[in-house]
Amino acid sequence: MQHTRRLAGCAAAALLILSAAPPAAQTPRGSQPAITSPEVRPDRRVTFRVAAPDATKVELRTPGDIPGSLERGVPMPLTKNAQGVWEVTVGPLPAGAYRYAFAVDGLTVVDSRNPATSPTNLTVYSLVVVPGSEFFDTRAVPHGAVASVHYPSTTLGGVRRMHVYTPPGYEAGRDRYPVLYLLHGTGDADQSWSTVGRAGFILDNLVASHSAKPMLVVMPAGHVNGAGAALGAPASGAASQDPDPFLGDFVTDLMPYVEKHYRVMTDRPNRAIAGLSMGGGQALNIALPHLDRFAYLGVFSSGVPANVADAWERQHLAELDDAAAKRGLKLLWFGTGKDDFVMDTTRTTLALMKKHGFSPVFVESEGGHNWMNWRDYLSLFAPQLFR
Repeated sequence: MQHTRRLAGCAAAALLILSAAPPAAQTPRGSQPAITSPEVRPDRRVTFRVAAPDATKVELRTPGDIPGSLERGVPMPLTKNAQGVWEVTVGPLPAGAYRYAFAVDGLTVVDSRNPATSPTNLTVYSLVVVPGSEFFDTRAVPHGAVASVHYPSTTLGGVRRMHVYTPPGYEAGRDRYPVLYLLHGTGDADQSWSTVGRAGFILDNLVASHSAKPMLVVMPAGHVNGAGAALGAPASGAASQDPDPFLGDFVTDLMPYVEKHYRVMTDRPNRAIAGLSMGGGQALNIALPHLDRFAYLGVFSSGVPANVADAWERQHLAELDDAAAKRGLKLLWFGTGKDDFVMDTTRTTLALMKKHGFSPVFVESEGGHNWMNWRDYLSLFAPQLFR
């Protein structure tokens, strides 16, 4: 019993530390004030707050998600009131999901008042959703499930994690479903598409409106280090021996695991792969040598950079000119914002694919290299699959 009480006391103390406010018994200011953070207002302005009465400087930081100066990486200062609560209001913001953190006297912390988070490959951010979207709001429709799934990786010599979306009714039925493999970008992790990317809600809404077919969405860890490292792998594991350890894991371990443990169709017309930024390049590198396995390929804000395009073309020349394999490719889809720094890369890749007889579809959207576009691209790409 005493051990239980000690654990409970430690947990309570930890929560107080995370909130950046000392226990009431140790401060003349009394109990920590009740605050709400983040507060999303009806006009889509968002107020962020943190109780830190002894701090001298508090800033709001984001990885570039929130439009304005924060999008350019410039921190936004918070202002302290008489109760020791720091706050700042931003917006109005477009409907979206936004990551953020506080820097309290230089120490970066998540918002302890907000249970919603979005991990990246190197850190964790708090997450706020501003409603108002037709396709990614949480609506009163049947909902699927997103599960965190661990699987053995012989390629990497350990246990890897992915996230898997199953459509509404999957658990109660026996039907088999088509599958979309959805890859994240350089700064992200396997949770990113289902947290800041809102992939599960996008699919729920598309399926409910009969705009897209019910499907599984498999969201792997695109990195083989950091948050994507294989648990239990030796320090000099198999990854160091593989020229492309992610591709090796994907083809040798991840896809077979999915097809063994989930009710998915395993023929080419019922497989799709897509990715954003780094994941778009990975999708190209996976699909092209295995074009007999994928009928749909989506490349979001990505492509083959001009400085390696010639070498990439030589490496994949046989696949690029395989007329039989190309005939089964139902959709090669590209989407990039007109202000995106990878626009030249996208255009180089489009020209390369056309040179070899492919017929890519290209959507040039507004905006740049951000989740505002990538959520849109998924909502445009998914309805075209498995038709």
